[in-house]
Amino acid sequence: MPFTYVLLCADKTYYTGSTWDLLHRLKQHRSGEGAEYTRRRLPVTLVYFEEYERIAEAFYREKKIQGWTHGKKRMLVRDGPGVRVEDDGPPFESR
Repeated sequence: MPFTYVLLCADKTYYTGSTWDLLHRLKQHRSGEGAEYTRRRLPVTLVYFEEYERIAEAFYREKKIQGWTHGKKRMLVRDGPGVRVEDDGPPFESR
């Protein structure tokens, strides 16, 4: 299933992306093989994600969230309709 996800970077900024395989993409980000943005802001922590039926929906949501302010993204992570990840443990642990 496709996902839209939000990572919290070491500098306290948020990174938003979309992917078919959330665990694999998280491993890429953490190993420095993900986006240039996260590569320069390691370590990153998965803090929020939403699941979709189609990748186009996940990509559309990613682009919408990317246009938001830091404060609005923080509110999404805190109060949004998706899954908040509290401790970054299984099933998304990739260390």
